[in-house]
Parts: sequence; C-alpha cells; structure tokens
Amino acid sequence: QVQLVESGGGLVQPGGSLRLSCAASGLTFSKYIMGWFRQAPGKEREFVVAISGSSLRSNYADSVKGRFAISRDNAKNTVYLQMNSLKPEDTAVYYCAARDTPFIGVRTGNYDYWGQGTQVTVSS
Repeated sequence: QVQLVESGGGLVQPGGSLRLSCAASGLTFSKYIMGWFRQAPGKEREFVVAISGSSLRSNYADSVKGRFAISRDNAKNTVYLQMNSLKPEDTAVYYCAARDTPFIGVRTGNYDYWGQGTQVTVSS
C-alpha cells in the first residue's frame, strides 16, 4: 500500500529555517505530483506548494513564494520542502500528498494519498 512519511518538523525561531522530507513507498514515485499542505489550529488545510514528477513544474502559494522551495529526488522516492525566513504564521501541521495525474492541483480533494503530518512551530 502507499505510504507517505513526513519528517523534519520542529520548533524554530522566527527568521529561521527548516527542511521537511517526505519519503514515499508503494507507488511509482516519478509519475506522481507531490504536494505540501498545512493546517493551523482552527483553520482548514491549505495548499503550500506542489511539484511535477519531472520537477519541471511547480506551483507555490503566494504566502510562501520566495521563502519556501520544493524539490524531489526520484531515485530516493523523496520530496523535500526547504522553508526559510519562517514566520509565526507558518506554524501548522505540514502534510505531504501525492496525486496520480499529470496536472498540479491546489485543492485537498485533488490528492489521492496523504502522510500523517509533521508539526512546525515558529516561535521565539
């Protein structure tokens, strides 16, 4: 079965950086769009960024453009999220998701598989 396992979350001060990883298994990884979403307490899950299987296309939420960067290593079945210049409003549980179509989606319903999430807390 498909498994997505996130790691790399934690507590960081404002302005700091974190790198999240999502290791995938049970799927032909290079054929999947991989995305990151986040959910803050009391809020709906929101799109952060997604990347195509070839890494040629990506789509970022306006709130993270210029600060976050997505990448993937198809040989390792892993997608990464480099988060820089973190702000308190970036605090959330971050989820990795996989979509079995060639088109990048920004809605939770666009994605077929989800990880369990990793907590990111930005606080001084």
